[in-house]
Amino acid sequence: MLRQNGVEDLVERLERDGGHRVLRRLDLREGRTGVDYDGGPTSIGLVLDVETTGKDAGTDLIIELAMRRFRYDRLGRVLKIDRAWSWREDPGRALDDEIVRLTGITDADLVGQEIDEDAAARLLASADLVIAHNAAFDRKFVERRLPGSAGRAWCCTCAEIDWAAAGFEGRSLGWLCSQAGFFYDAHRAGNDVDAVIELLRHELPDGRTVLAELVDSAECPTVRVEAFGADFGVKDALRARGYRWNAESKVWWREVTADALTAEEFWLAREVYAPEHRPRALGPRLTEMTARERYA
Repeated sequence: MLRQNGVEDLVERLERDGGHRVLRRLDLREGRTGVDYDGGPTSIGLVLDVETTGKDAGTDLIIELAMRRFRYDRLGRVLKIDRAWSWREDPGRALDDEIVRLTGITDADLVGQEIDEDAAARLLASADLVIAHNAAFDRKFVERRLPGSAGRAWCCTCAEIDWAAAGFEGRSLGWLCSQAGFFYDAHRAGNDVDAVIELLRHELPDGRTVLAELVDSAECPTVRVEAFGADFGVKDALRARGYRWNAESKVWWREVTADALTAEEFWLAREVYAPEHRPRALGPRLTEMTARERYA
């Protein structure tokens, strides 16, 4: 068996020859990260992930909730990592086989288990920024289960980072991590949380961290554009433009940055609300969104 120094030597040789790429297992350590901190202001981030009985936040339930806080500086550098927190919860019904396969959690693992609501609420309340890799999914489940946590500032590592511009392909968490040089055991809430924190520490081509870009995105308001009254005949154009269908409100919508709003309104006036498209409204509904409203 190779000793550790022998393994490191082999890894160095493999990486140096240009024909191999070595992935290291994620080993996130609690405590200070060793960043040279200059004593400026700091903030607290909290990464969370949920495993659920299904995808419908209105009817499905959380079966596992994991969280971990960290402290970061104004440059988006992680200074200190807190302990991991994780709870399971009995949904009161049998899990689908697909959920068991994806999560590794069985009905027997959940019997009598419940989330510590007070502890989870305190952690959420202490955070300046709540982060998830699919915040549009996680936030709805968390705020339904812990309604007192509503109104926190949320951001999403999946949607708010320009991964393509940074040289990454795809947006799935496991694939992003492998391109960043590490791997982990996916589809368990605690492991996914640690993977996101490690990904936040990754340095982008411009020298900033992923976290720095995410914080900038969270601080920048966007505008939710809802194409009310759009005729059925323009649905393909809306979809191609990046609009998504909200079945509950029966409207096509997307979010744009403030500096992109004028161009979006011109596009809608031409492609959706021009008389030949038979619109049932004069124009879209516009709503400014901050990190406190986004994904809610």
